[in-house]
Amino acid sequence: MRHWLIVLLAAASLAACKTSGGGCGKPPEYTNSESVPPLQVPPGMDAPNTRGALRVPELDTPERPRSPNEPCLDQPPKYVPPPKPAPTPQA
Repeated sequence: MRHWLIVLLAAASLAACKTSGGGCGKPPEYTNSESVPPLQVPPGMDAPNTRGALRVPELDTPERPRSPNEPCLDQPPKYVPPPKPAPTPQA
């Protein structure tokens, strides 16, 4: 009986980890980030090599409104191919 209690408590604590932490309604912290101006190099110093720098394009499409019944996409949806049509009997 004691082993089942330990397993049950472990499962409940793991489930709590999955459900806590913001959910769909709360935007991630990085969405409030702001752009910063380019680096100003003082006179007499060399600028760093920025050829491999990440360039994030501006977002020009508005966010799609989500219905209240639509679930969060913590994981991608499962893909299930459509069933093949049944063969038609030949007369």
